Amino acid sequence: MVDVLITNGPWLIAIAAAFGFLMAWGIGANDVANAMGTSVGSNAITIKQAIIIAMIFEFAGAYLAGGEVTSTIRKGIIDSAYFVDSPELLVYGMISALLAAGIWLVVASALGWPVSTTHSIVGAIVGFAAVGVSADSVAWSKVLGIVGSWIITPAISGFIAFTIFQSVQKLIFNTDNPLENAKRYVPFYMALAGFVMSLVTIKKGLKHVGLHFTNVEAYSLAVFIAILVGIGGMIAIRRLKMSQSADRQTQFGNVEKVFAILMVVTACCMAFAHGSNDVANAIGPLAAVVSVVNSGGEIASKAELVWWILPLGAFGIVMGLAIFGKRVMQTIGKNITHLTPSRGFAAELAAASTVVIASGTGLPISTTQTLVGAVLGVGMARGIAAINIGVVRNIVVSWVVTLPAGAGLSIIFFFMIKGIFS
Repeated sequence: MVDVLITNGPWLIAIAAAFGFLMAWGIGANDVANAMGTSVGSNAITIKQAIIIAMIFEFAGAYLAGGEVTSTIRKGIIDSAYFVDSPELLVYGMISALLAAGIWLVVASALGWPVSTTHSIVGAIVGFAAVGVSADSVAWSKVLGIVGSWIITPAISGFIAFTIFQSVQKLIFNTDNPLENAKRYVPFYMALAGFVMSLVTIKKGLKHVGLHFTNVEAYSLAVFIAILVGIGGMIAIRRLKMSQSADRQTQFGNVEKVFAILMVVTACCMAFAHGSNDVANAIGPLAAVVSVVNSGGEIASKAELVWWILPLGAFGIVMGLAIFGKRVMQTIGKNITHLTPSRGFAAELAAASTVVIASGTGLPISTTQTLVGAVLGVGMARGIAAINIGVVRNIVVSWVVTLPAGAGLSIIFFFMIKGIFS
């Protein structure tokens, strides 16, 4: 059956590339909108600015640091031994998984549901493998581990966000002179954001460009960058024209302006972390298809990324956000709980920290659930009444539906593609 791959190879690669682009487009419309939603929802930046920031930093994250998680999605969930005698089934399956997950993401984005792109692609891969090949070909323990991480990550990011927001309240808002304290403490929050973000860049991103650092070097460099960011923040805050003698309400408004600057920093960081983590969902299956077809049916444990795959994924993500990202941004930024720049900052920094922890361990977490968990954590810090329970319920339902939806669509497409090419 390898003949199928040789005769139809260029077609299969072209179809996979088109569906990979659709999947990346869906990631942009849905997941990137999550990453930017807090900044837009708290009015720290406009939608236009969000799209420009995302274009630059998502692209950089995907292109520089997008290789680490790719292998987890590709190798971990299904056992390639089941495809050695019929590699074309793996190719059909990965193509159908990309189409299934891509369609589901576009539908969810149209409805304004922030779903998980990781769930979508994992569900789709598990669906075609279990039904189309063999239930034993799926590493169910891995799938359970991933499902477990979906419960743990929102909890971790919610807890971190709750803690950060409480500290902001205690150190700045609940004091006699909020403005003076903001000038004092905000540079430290900026430095913390700088540390978290530079660490993920150094540890994950730079090794794909051929730069390798030891742990000591990586942490030292991250601390150095954090100090620079903190000093830069101090200078920027001093430049803001604000009156100390204003009443508390005006002071609160001024403090939020300071946090709005911070939000821009965290929005850039979140976009980078997201690009590095989630581009794998689109390019992993695509890389597998290209690798199997180009090697004439040989399934290598490590697929070399062809030069055009990462830019295709990065470009697709940016296009999806620009054209279709508005509705999900609205859900995350406005509908769950009322966000101000200080609350949005706490949520974003918490989500980014959780992404760093997870990508260090190679777990395919859901950035969506991380961020929703963080926004809920900030809402909880203000009491349960501050959260729109109806919206949260819809989000949770859409999460539960995502796995079976991806699996169901993928099974249908698998048998269709198999019928066409066999």
